[in-house]
Amino acid sequence: SDLQKQEERGELLLPLIFVLLVLCSVLLYFKVSLMDPGFVKPEEEVKEGEDKGQGVVIPQIPGDIKLRRCGYCLVKQPMRAKHCQLCQHCVRRYDHHCPWLENCVGERNHPLFIVYLSVQLVVLLWGGHVAWSGLYFEQSREWLQHNIFLLVSFLLIFIFTIVVLLLLVSHLYLISCNTTTWEFMSHHRISYLRHSELENPFDQGIILNLWRFFC
Repeated sequence: SDLQKQEERGELLLPLIFVLLVLCSVLLYFKVSLMDPGFVKPEEEVKEGEDKGQGVVIPQIPGDIKLRRCGYCLVKQPMRAKHCQLCQHCVRRYDHHCPWLENCVGERNHPLFIVYLSVQLVVLLWGGHVAWSGLYFEQSREWLQHNIFLLVSFLLIFIFTIVVLLLLVSHLYLISCNTTTWEFMSHHRISYLRHSELENPFDQGIILNLWRFFC
């Protein structure tokens, strides 16, 4: 049969990989949106210098900056934590609250968020290629009527691809500098950055920043 011939020629492998990538993207979406992003628990009374992975960089921050209690949930905030009013929790290494995920992006789910964006970008690029390959341009009204769905699909995929690409590139840049979206946007409002002699006291070089984040 035609199906067996296509299987023998390996033509069914690419559609299968595409479906698996879409499935992987959906699973990553639910994983990132439903998991704990790094909520600070009331029983986790963090002492100064106790934060994991911060021992190298804390001495570079002025000693008069002490950990403070959150005015909303009254927990002692670790360094780089911030209270999210939408989630009603303080989040460790807070990056931002993602409205698409309906969850914060923080210490625990930030690496998975990057993986999700990467897989989503591959799916969108692949889908855009499929939509574009199905278009055969002709200057006629009948052509537009028969190809309007493919044309709209390609335009939507193109827009989403640009958004995801910009998000991924910006996040990778911030990760390589060992800073967060919140710290980058609100540098002048954050006490441990505003009073620091260094512009970014957490930066330890691109390679070490990436290693600490992903590994």
